[in-house]
Amino acid sequence: MAPMPDATLSPGNPGPDLGEAGGPYVHRSRADWAELANALPSPLSEETLDRLRGLGDPTSMRDVMEVYQPLTRLLSLHFRHRGNLYRSTNTFLRLDVKRTPFVIGIAGSVAVGKSTTARLLTELLSNWPDHPNVELVTTDGFLYPNEELKRRGIMHRKGFPESYDRRALLRFVMDVKSGRPEVTAPVYSHLSYDIVPGERLVVRRPDIVVVEGLNVLQPARVHADGSTGLTLSDFFDFSVYVDAASEDIRTWYLERFMSLRETAFRDPRSYFRRYAEMSLEGATRQAANIWDTINGPNLALNIRPTRGRATAILRKGANHEVKWVRIRKI
Repeated sequence: MAPMPDATLSPGNPGPDLGEAGGPYVHRSRADWAELANALPSPLSEETLDRLRGLGDPTSMRDVMEVYQPLTRLLSLHFRHRGNLYRSTNTFLRLDVKRTPFVIGIAGSVAVGKSTTARLLTELLSNWPDHPNVELVTTDGFLYPNEELKRRGIMHRKGFPESYDRRALLRFVMDVKSGRPEVTAPVYSHLSYDIVPGERLVVRRPDIVVVEGLNVLQPARVHADGSTGLTLSDFFDFSVYVDAASEDIRTWYLERFMSLRETAFRDPRSYFRRYAEMSLEGATRQAANIWDTINGPNLALNIRPTRGRATAILRKGANHEVKWVRIRKI
């Protein structure tokens, strides 16, 4: 699917290709969407929200109540009715097998706030009345180690689809969805900017798995003979794309880079220590160059084109607040 111009996705213009007028999505303004929360009390404290927010992310308790609570309610409907389908299918096929985890994919650009969205949904889903076991897995763990990226000559394309071990990532989600009792994933360190040798995340048959990453909605690759294989999103029960105008995401990225320059980058163990030692002007130029040559092109070429494959789209405005929501029609 070709990327659509940002102009068609402004808060005031839902876009005829995706809106309600014959399109595949139901469009709801922030105000209309917030009414679906039914004024339920938030299960989160301010301290918990502080812990879940990414650096510089201004998500407020009001955002939790007006945006993420309704989304959680919708997810609970999907989860419950998927359970009904599981039981009916078992009865029809005369099977006696355990239900497999409900898998949710969270996609979006660097700096758009998808990690905060994933953590919020994980926390809120864990507070359902039946207290399901919810696991969050980020696809960073499936990046090739830096040594391998250098060997392939693609260190400068870290975050692009080809920088991930897509076979291992697909196998992980397939094993989760197959109901294996224990599945493991590599662990990534943002401090060292690399895979942590010998460390594994262990997932033991959770009720729900949230998979967060830049490229989780990528379509299947086309082989030389024209055939296609399986892709990650084939195993998702629900997916969310966190969206915003490119110029806003670029601004947020630069702001976050400069904040990290004053915090995490100053750690002597940090891969990015050299940026903390640059002049303010030099660091600003470096941040802009990274966006303009790596993250911006990755968004335009690989990430945004997958937006229309999501079950839900959350569109943010310049102030980071979600302005409208789209839900794929059933």
